[in-house]
Amino acid sequence: MEAFESFVALALEAEQLVVSEAIKFPVTRTVAKVARHEVQTHGYEVDLVGARADRLILATVKSFFGSRGVTSESVTGQTSDRAARGLYRLLNEPDVRDAVIEAAAQRFGYQSSQVHLRLYVGKFAGPKQGNHEKRIRDWCAQQIAGAGPIEVVGLDDVVSKVRAAAAQRQYRDNAVLVTMKVLVAAGLLPPNSLPTSAEQATSSRA
Repeated sequence: MEAFESFVALALEAEQLVVSEAIKFPVTRTVAKVARHEVQTHGYEVDLVGARADRLILATVKSFFGSRGVTSESVTGQTSDRAARGLYRLLNEPDVRDAVIEAAAQRFGYQSSQVHLRLYVGKFAGPKQGNHEKRIRDWCAQQIAGAGPIEVVGLDDVVSKVRAAAAQRQYRDNAVLVTMKVLVAAGLLPPNSLPTSAEQATSSRA
């Protein structure tokens, strides 16, 4: 599991979801060749899958901390860069996303209307202006896939849920949680980096 995906997995678990690492779902498509059209089946990977009785979450997770960040044209597919566009094929190619939703629903015993698509972003491009984040959120809100619009989750929300999990007294052998506790204990993070019980209770009611 990629490092940022470990954070996202904890955030998903905070919603009482059972979380799986990457899963590939087969999708059959008609591909245009030079002389003919050909039917091919490819496996399309979902970074994280979260499940509970009433819903199934298919999560695309992108960190891009060491680069420009997640760009709106890549997410929406409005770029000539095939590689960049392909990173978000589950979101910007309706035939792929509908087929993956249907395949996931059938595999795990859900209705397509119970399947949610989410995009988790560590860093949006142009964070100071916020233009890319706004365009991504606006575009995703207009896409209807499975249970409804594509949900966009930013870093602040992920970290908030991880902080709450790290503040729990019960020990868990989880690298992310232990790292946060170690940094606080070593004085490299302030003690208030982890919320108090009262703050957790307030957050859970919000």
